[in-house]
Amino acid sequence: MKLTLKDRVLALSVETGEEREVCALLAAVDGYVFRLHVASDRGLSFHELGPEDEARRAPLNITHGVSPVFAPISNLARTPFELDGERYASVEGFWQGLKYPDAGKRRTLAKLSGVEAKEAGNPAGQPANFLYGARMIAAGSPEHWALMRMACTAKFTQHAGAREALLATGERWLTHRVRKDSRTIPGAIMADIWMVIRGRLRRGAEEEEPGPAR
Repeated sequence: MKLTLKDRVLALSVETGEEREVCALLAAVDGYVFRLHVASDRGLSFHELGPEDEARRAPLNITHGVSPVFAPISNLARTPFELDGERYASVEGFWQGLKYPDAGKRRTLAKLSGVEAKEAGNPAGQPANFLYGARMIAAGSPEHWALMRMACTAKFTQHAGAREALLATGERWLTHRVRKDSRTIPGAIMADIWMVIRGRLRRGAEEEEPGPAR
């Protein structure tokens, strides 16, 4: 077995069957990060930190094309929930439905998810103001964002798959960068909503954990 260090790259070359087994063991953890834990003249010990992105806490961009593990976080994902007595197939269906004043049209969009839900709002454009309940709300205002926060909170508290996906992001910084940022719900606002809800869910889970038996 031969180890070389050049240009910050540690290379291992093997010859014997036993050495090839060592290589196979290392190949099985490809993509994981390890920290040198113990070093002596008799050998080395490494501590696993986890998958590279998680270990580095690399920002995670939540879009419709994100990894399937995190896909339920997306507003386009089909993650049924109820809000103010209405059922929605996705947050996107809720959000796009707000563009229409007609209650029947909103209920139609409430059944949609994915790109279909996103595109269903295009014909309406974006009105400057809209009614939600008895309130007149300005598009793109903090009150408008509050509706998104309400819908996302309902989604993540009611839909187990979405909740598990959000908590699986750990402490990674979430972003929502798309080709054309929304004027009514900028990506930075959207990502902050997800992270705030994630923090609340985590604290709630910690509070529900049973204490030590007495």
